[in-house]
Amino acid sequence: MNHPFDRARRTFLGRGFAGLGAFALASLTGRARADKWDGVVSPLHHPGKAKRVIFLYQAGGPSHLEVLDPKPKLAEMHGKSMPESFTAGQQIAQLQGKALVCYGPQLEFQRFGTSGQQICSLFPRIGSVADDLCIVRSMHTEQINHDPAHTVMNTGSIITGRPSMGSWILYGLGAEAQDLPGYVVLMSSGRGGQMQPIAARQWSAGFLPGRFQGVKLNSIGDPVLYIRNPPGVSTAMQQKSIEAINALNRRQHEALLDPEALTRISQYEMAFRMQASVPDLVDLSKEPKHVFERYGAQPGDGSFASNCLLARRLAERGVRFIQLYHRDWDHHGAVKSNVTLKAQEVDQPTAALIRDLKDRGMLDETLVVWGGEFGRTPMSQGGDGRDHHMRGFSYILAGGGVKGGISYGATDELGYAAVEDPVGVSDFHATMLHLLGIDHKRLTVKFQGLDARLTGISGNVVRGILA
Repeated sequence: MNHPFDRARRTFLGRGFAGLGAFALASLTGRARADKWDGVVSPLHHPGKAKRVIFLYQAGGPSHLEVLDPKPKLAEMHGKSMPESFTAGQQIAQLQGKALVCYGPQLEFQRFGTSGQQICSLFPRIGSVADDLCIVRSMHTEQINHDPAHTVMNTGSIITGRPSMGSWILYGLGAEAQDLPGYVVLMSSGRGGQMQPIAARQWSAGFLPGRFQGVKLNSIGDPVLYIRNPPGVSTAMQQKSIEAINALNRRQHEALLDPEALTRISQYEMAFRMQASVPDLVDLSKEPKHVFERYGAQPGDGSFASNCLLARRLAERGVRFIQLYHRDWDHHGAVKSNVTLKAQEVDQPTAALIRDLKDRGMLDETLVVWGGEFGRTPMSQGGDGRDHHMRGFSYILAGGGVKGGISYGATDELGYAAVEDPVGVSDFHATMLHLLGIDHKRLTVKFQGLDARLTGISGNVVRGILA
């Protein structure tokens, strides 16, 4: 049995070296203050077009075949056996070992804009901004089930406990906002499909300090628990309490050089500032009526539309990474009727956000992303649904230095696999960082003796989509 002194010694050495490392890093970068983080990428590795990211995450796996990737050949093959040459030896989720039958696209496509982008006809408002959109039709990923696929898309790794992309970006660039978190997460649900849970670790800071994790704001009710002082506690009293607690935290940091003490200090100070800033942020009553009509939003309803409007307000206030999760895209059955429901929920607010940013002169410096963790199979499931699919799916990008009015890459004639200019998750992450002025190979942190990074050991910037 280990002697208590040995355990205490190991604790001291572990904390001491961790603290010395953090202190050295802060000293070298000139960022030792607890109240503000300016980012380690200063100056930028190269000129960046984007200053922030708004990720409209369609959780559950939207069917590219009903939304963004028209496949006339698949329509011709409807009801016929899926050619084995496509699927032999391939991992399929719930259809593994079952008869595979082609299932043609269930919704019509039409061309939009002067660019003639092909988009499902149920998304006319997204179609109305087609000339601002880059549709990537050759995305692929490594995981075929929801939680691991979310983990890969958010952190670049199947291994849990890695920092999310928002955390990496906040760590690299810091945030312009002084009274709001630099990384905010919003959640909404609608009708149709299965409501898959989204674990909070998807916006975790992983092995980065806790100050870089995403902060989830509630879409209904108080945006943050305990954002209001309890009866009898004034703002002045609250401030004195924070100052007393942080004085103790500073003593701990001075004694042990514990980097988490600095994290706690910054979190307490941010929480205090948020008590004043967040209620004003979510008070949409000051928005004119025509803005609500543009987004199709109702104040306080917690909808995707309201969250899109809130995302624009967050972007205006300097938040670096804004992620909106909209669930219920898991259409194992009734894909036609369920995508119809989702179109009613996301078409208008997605286009409204893009137009709003453009009207305010913000789109050029805001990268807007629309997509989920994977796509859906060209084969039917249960007669009228589609299974999870990782070999080919579609994403929309807009603004932030991306070419508008183009389609990039392609899946095969049945929409099964990305065959032309394939884009993996690490390529997507590398490109996103590039647009922000970051070289993905140079944004690293020592972890377990290695230089860890968002893109792991892979990732190439997709230069064909850069403006």
